[in-house]
Amino acid sequence: MNLAKLSIGKEAKVIKINGNSAITRRLMEMGVIPGVSIKVIKTAPFGDPIEVRVRGYSLAMRRNEAETIEVSE
Repeated sequence: MNLAKLSIGKEAKVIKINGNSAITRRLMEMGVIPGVSIKVIKTAPFGDPIEVRVRGYSLAMRRNEAETIEVSE
């Protein structure tokens, strides 16, 4: 399952981040790494961007970025 499919209010553990783009590396620099817990806080009215809480801070990301993050509940 990827992060974009996780329901609002649900928490999951990051399994891996697919890809090797600058955005992928930046997400990892901000603490989105395998093993960390991540929670979906809310989404914008049309579903993009998504607000998540990771390591005690809020982070907004585009839906296509969230689709690269594999999680398990």
